Amino acid sequence: MSRLFIIVLMVIFGLSGVGLWLYFVHGSGGGQFREELVPELVVLCLEAFVLVGLLGLIQRYLEHRRRQQMWLSLRGSFRDLLSLLDIAFLEPNTEPTSSKQLERDPQVIERMLSELEDKHPDLDSLVALKREGEESLSMTRDLVAVAAQLSATHMNWWIAIVDSIRRLAEARERRAMEKAIHEMLINIREFDRLEL
Repeated sequence: MSRLFIIVLMVIFGLSGVGLWLYFVHGSGGGQFREELVPELVVLCLEAFVLVGLLGLIQRYLEHRRRQQMWLSLRGSFRDLLSLLDIAFLEPNTEPTSSKQLERDPQVIERMLSELEDKHPDLDSLVALKREGEESLSMTRDLVAVAAQLSATHMNWWIAIVDSIRRLAEARERRAMEKAIHEMLINIREFDRLEL
């Protein structure tokens, strides 16, 4: 159920309940209908307001939270790759980016993209990234089904991320490695921009 539909139902049941209650309290005539049936209808509207409206919103909140957890687990799967890349660009006497930032903060990806344009990771860093790409490839490939639960677009960008990690793992020269890293960061950025 969409959020707008739930809100419309809440308004309908709320206004109906208030209208019937006002008719019961201030109305005249109606006899047995007003005395017996109207209070039952007021209670029915109140129950429908609570059950359909509030419980629907709670369900929507829980669904959004579940999707957020899936997104975090997906993003956390290449934390080690991002950590190695962060260390490759690290200036002397500075602290590496925290794991939490690597997993959640889209600005980290933007920063890494700009650093990749200005700097070139040394050969040891590239070898470490290649090795991590080889190790994490099967795990990230297995998570395609999880990305598909978010949406088809999430799945498509996830497949693109996995493909760039595969290219990194298979690269044999510096230029190919840097190109694969750049593609991976671009794909992660696009994945991050999708709505949950």
